[in-house]
Amino acid sequence: MLARTNSAEPFHGPTYNLAVVGCGGVGKSALAIQFIQGYFVTEYDPTIEDSYIKICTIDGVHCKLSVLDTAGQEDFHAMRDSFIKSSDGFLLVFSFADKHSLESLRVLHKQIVRVKDRDNIPMVLIGNKCDLSRDLRSVSGEHGKALARELKLHYVETSAKLNLNVEQAFHDTARYIRKFQEEERQLHIVKPKKRKKSCIIL
Repeated sequence: MLARTNSAEPFHGPTYNLAVVGCGGVGKSALAIQFIQGYFVTEYDPTIEDSYIKICTIDGVHCKLSVLDTAGQEDFHAMRDSFIKSSDGFLLVFSFADKHSLESLRVLHKQIVRVKDRDNIPMVLIGNKCDLSRDLRSVSGEHGKALARELKLHYVETSAKLNLNVEQAFHDTARYIRKFQEEERQLHIVKPKKRKKSCIIL
């Protein structure tokens, strides 16, 4: 695993663990590297697992995003349970050039829900390569929106090549993580118990 960071300074704010998931070739690495390092990777090199760290300011709050770029190949399917358990939120990525990549996200979504053992999980559906012309697409924006409605997920169309909505995709995922964690904290706040009144009979 490669760990890469954009800052060597100590950081004391919240850390959010994001996993970028989806089939091989959908542009997960291109999205992660565009977000972290600001350039587009032109050559496809199948990822086993890379991790990156970026300090961000989201809605006025400084936070650290730990981004895990996961393997998309079926050979690494067994690795999924491990990183699902350790991740706070997920970017579910499909490519507009690959219909199978969209359909496969239903299975991956079910796996995340199963491993996390809850329904309310911070996830964002990402339609990548939106810069492709219509004749090169096998998936339309309506297909992506329909799946987002089915899975009840927020939907963002991105282009790692043009750096279109890439930051939004990662920041929106972090926002959902923050909201989820705040709701969890509220649920675990223990209300002070009322003291029982007592009387003493002399």
